[in-house]
Amino acid sequence: MKVKIVNKSHHPLPGYATSLSAGMDIRANLSEPVVLKSLERKLIPTGLFISLPEGYEAQMRPRSGLALKHGISLMNTPGTIDADYRGEIGVILVNLSSEPFTVNDGERICQMVVAGHSRVKWEAVEVLDETERGAGGFGHTGK
Repeated sequence: MKVKIVNKSHHPLPGYATSLSAGMDIRANLSEPVVLKSLERKLIPTGLFISLPEGYEAQMRPRSGLALKHGISLMNTPGTIDADYRGEIGVILVNLSSEPFTVNDGERICQMVVAGHSRVKWEAVEVLDETERGAGGFGHTGK
């Protein structure tokens, strides 16, 4: 699939790290480093603008290495970029660790996964069909 992109950063276009990667690395586009204190969140610019085809979204997801090593995640994960959004992609990073974390220009801060989605039309009914699971949830199977 081809997706139009405007890159106002001075970094390469997002790319896949391996041939079977689902997500593309997204980099911070900063004029100076940003320090995230413990439990602090900040919007980090990317310099990227995209035009997705109808029926697709871009999901912004945390990078596992930043999460494990530094406690850095995304506030709204996955964040959704809708097909009709034309503004700059920003990433809301949060520091869940007890130590400050510095985000540097060009640092890989998250992953972007482009995925198809469906739109639903609700059909209001009085009763839903029965299933084996029923209303059980939140660990009811004991697994």
